[in-house]
Amino acid sequence: MAENKSLTEWRIIGETVPGASHIRTGIPNQDSILYVRESNRALPIALSVSDGHGSQKCFRSDRGSRFAVKKATYLISEFLDERRGKFDLEEIESKGQEYLPQELVRRWREAVEADLKKEPFTGNEFENLEKKSDVRARKLVEDNPFLAYGTTSLTVAMEEDFIIYLQLGDGDILNVSETGEVFKPLPEDARLLANETTSLCLPKAENDFRFFVQKISVEQSPALVLLSTDGYLNSFSSEAGFFQAGTDILNMLRAENGFDAVSENLKGWLEEATQMGSGDDCTVGIIYRPDALKKSELPETSSKSEKTETTTKTETPPSTETSKAIAALTDSPAATSENMEDVTVTITIKKDKNKISAPSSVALAEETSPQTKTANDKSNDKQSR
Repeated sequence: MAENKSLTEWRIIGETVPGASHIRTGIPNQDSILYVRESNRALPIALSVSDGHGSQKCFRSDRGSRFAVKKATYLISEFLDERRGKFDLEEIESKGQEYLPQELVRRWREAVEADLKKEPFTGNEFENLEKKSDVRARKLVEDNPFLAYGTTSLTVAMEEDFIIYLQLGDGDILNVSETGEVFKPLPEDARLLANETTSLCLPKAENDFRFFVQKISVEQSPALVLLSTDGYLNSFSSEAGFFQAGTDILNMLRAENGFDAVSENLKGWLEEATQMGSGDDCTVGIIYRPDALKKSELPETSSKSEKTETTTKTETPPSTETSKAIAALTDSPAATSENMEDVTVTITIKKDKNKISAPSSVALAEETSPQTKTANDKSNDKQSR
């Protein structure tokens, strides 16, 4: 990729863990995480997380999520590499918004088709589907084989002067400033209600992406960007607690040996979150600027979730066509490869050598509410998926 114009350094930490409820029922982790960067280079970098739906009809969604992170990170890296540092932000915004979603959907579907050619659906898979759902579910998958691989996609690509955000479906991307303020760079999607989500497996999925190019400079740049699947957010009793976790992670990174401490313990924190909270697979990817950590320690409470919620939500109603397509992902009665060895998914980090306790907000912001505890005892495979 093109030469960096400055010495700005960004570091990455990431981990994914299977949901507590999935471990009990023998369901594999359907989340995936992957980052791409040239060796010995500060920038550019691309980080992607994905959450396979896991409902009865999406019985290969663990594969779908792995395809999604690989295709997203390499696509956006190629997109930046083609410009070789000669970035016209207007061109990045206009072309990226149209090209990246369309191309990601195309490449993901190619990967699914290659996987199906190599390993077609089996009689056992359809038999299990009919037992857990009904014959209509089988017909939905036969009519749209991509449904079996359904997944979300969240990707961030960072260059010296800008950050590209690309998201389809649920999950969260947070920015944390040097002073600990937390906000969402992308608008909310009004269609993501309850357990329903947009997906790569839906017709015209390219129209459902959210896209944003954020201009940054030495004077104005996030100190930390956090990507997570919704299993992590749903482990908190409130969005404010989830936002506070972003602030607290930045504060922990400021401590001596903070990178090693967070890297070595992130897996344990996510395991605690799923056990005490959602029961769903939990995945977190963190990109941060070490130079921003040299500031004084952050106040204990500095996130501004109420203000952010007011400024980022959109009220655009979903189209009838999209609503019907999302509804088709549900398992309710009313709901009308590539070489797998080549797909590297999880960022490798150190294991828990010297486990430390995280502030309660990192695993769970508050004591788990009765409502959240009840959710633990249910399947977390999201019926709307």
